[in-house]
Amino acid sequence: MPRVVGIDPGTVSIDVCGLAGGKLVIDRSWPTADVLADPTGFAAALSEHGAPGLVAGLSGYGLPLRRAAETSDHDLRLAFLARKGEQGGIGGLRLLTRALADAGLPLALLPGVIHLDTVPEHRKINRIDMGTADKLCAAALGIHDQAVRLGAHARDTAFVLLELGGAFTAAIAVQAGQVVDGIGGSSGPIGWQAAGALDGEVAYLAGTVDKAMLFQGGVTTVAASDRHAAGAGFDAFIEGAAKAVRQLLVSAPLAREVMVSGRIASDPAVRERLAAALGDLPVRHLTGFASHGKQGAQGAALLADGLAGGTHREIVDIMRIREASGTVLDHLYVITPDAARRALDLA
Repeated sequence: MPRVVGIDPGTVSIDVCGLAGGKLVIDRSWPTADVLADPTGFAAALSEHGAPGLVAGLSGYGLPLRRAAETSDHDLRLAFLARKGEQGGIGGLRLLTRALADAGLPLALLPGVIHLDTVPEHRKINRIDMGTADKLCAAALGIHDQAVRLGAHARDTAFVLLELGGAFTAAIAVQAGQVVDGIGGSSGPIGWQAAGALDGEVAYLAGTVDKAMLFQGGVTTVAASDRHAAGAGFDAFIEGAAKAVRQLLVSAPLAREVMVSGRIASDPAVRERLAAALGDLPVRHLTGFASHGKQGAQGAALLADGLAGGTHREIVDIMRIREASGTVLDHLYVITPDAARRALDLA
């Protein structure tokens, strides 16, 4: 029976779920800053219930399925979209990935939404962030949850997942048990900390859009300002999330419900407002099977179990995780993929 671990690297916390024979044996959460400061201690904690046969997650924007030990620095900078020498934020997660691989952990990097061949090519044009690898993992948990709850086959599941994270809001469309579309946090609606998709004119006026800018301009930024009525940021947050759902119903018209996950989704007031905004669609809080590990960690554990030949291998097959291909830069036309590589110091 496989012993596996799933990791969800969040802006606020890094969460871990471990399975042994399909049963939960690790369910923990650490502040992200603490893990980045002590990767050796974190690596040891992943093996405290026995050496895992496979660890999945910690994949940034994703790569076609591969072992971290087999990835180059070029590969990791492409997965995390971090320039050489970048230490904080997403760059810190890249360094953590390398540290875990160097510690001998069998870490597998997972794809993001844009790598999947279940997403039609035309939906990928000029997109990079259609949903990072951890959002794809949360979708895997959603497929498992709906199938079990409704007594259905995984191929019969259909929903829109709203990931309301501590920084970003993202959404993924699932139909026939497969991810068919996605709106990533940096290309989607306003988030709790992040502005989401930038108006092109705002980007022009900013002059330079760095990583730090992607993590500001959201609800917390609006709330700290005295230029708007109280609650305007929260209203924008709820309405933006509802609009993202409506947009993805074009791609998944058979969606049975909306599942909400992520740190902010744990607030009943948020779920109530979303249910009122969506009206005709049931809104369900995707809690999963763990008490501490977020949905992305749980989904990563399910995918790791399936990849290791465990009881969840059918979800891996239906989602076509092994068939993922390409890079996050392949579908750019506003700038060329080569120009994007130069910006990442990869040319």
